[in-house]
Amino acid sequence: MLLDTYGRVATDLRVSLTDRCNLRCTYCMPEEGLQWLAKPELLTDDEIVRLVRIATAELGVTEVRFTGGEPLLRPGLAGIVARCAELPARPRMSLTTNGIGLERTAQALREAGLDRVNVSLDTLDPETFRRMTRRKRHADVLRGLAAARAAGLTPVKVNAVLMPGMNDQEAPGLLSWALEEGYELRFIEQMPLDAQHGWQREGMITAGDILASLRTRFTLTPEQQEERGSAPAERWLVDGGPQRVGVIASVTRPFCRACDRTRLTADGQVRTCLFATEESDLRGALRGGASDAEVAALWRQAMWGKKAGAGIDDPSFVQPQRPMSAIGG
Repeated sequence: MLLDTYGRVATDLRVSLTDRCNLRCTYCMPEEGLQWLAKPELLTDDEIVRLVRIATAELGVTEVRFTGGEPLLRPGLAGIVARCAELPARPRMSLTTNGIGLERTAQALREAGLDRVNVSLDTLDPETFRRMTRRKRHADVLRGLAAARAAGLTPVKVNAVLMPGMNDQEAPGLLSWALEEGYELRFIEQMPLDAQHGWQREGMITAGDILASLRTRFTLTPEQQEERGSAPAERWLVDGGPQRVGVIASVTRPFCRACDRTRLTADGQVRTCLFATEESDLRGALRGGASDAEVAALWRQAMWGKKAGAGIDDPSFVQPQRPMSAIGG
């Protein structure tokens, strides 16, 4: 198992396939983009599949989420999914994407073995989308969502981040639209993972703000759950259910004490937390001839040192150097 000193066991693996992205979201990176990793630094397809095999066969991982950057920019993505689907300890597989390439890839990914998708969409207004992402691709995302639904990559979850002065009034409208389309909407608090390091706690839209806005139009009832467990989203039934809305309050109501995640960056580094300031190199071990058992041991050692929490509210908190696009969502 991937056990840490607080008794948490990591069963959910996030695999970043690339640090590149075809959007330039204001809360993630500057308009000119970033310095991307060179191709030799990236894990190869074979290395990704091998690490997923080690994680599932040797370390107890049962869920794999492919992320980026934008994972649909990774050549051969469907092949990676298909090979992971054939592993003896087949994990449940999902994808976090901006949705731009989904219209042409959703069916192939489903046939390869992908189970579902999370699509980022922060606004229903094309002009607001252009201002937030610095790209005119709003219609592409909507078509990608519809293609994912048609391909059976369900439940299709939509992730939205609200930013002051841009889309902060859109929560009720986004939820109404998601209910009509059959998507499961989740709002995510903006996190200090922007490349510009411009995040400020006092300027963010909090979970409390989001819920107050939603309640101007909907009745929200906490979903009956004995334990929230490791699920990042707190969920509410909308107008009595059965449809739901979730809020991921990573800043104001963190879920660190039950976290079950381990992360691989696109260049093969293990991260124990989104906000970790240290990494453990598995790529070097792979390319140095390490056996599966040796790689597994390195991974266990890395996870054993996981901290109790992200510590965003601690005065000593230091934002990681890598932005979200380079870590993997």
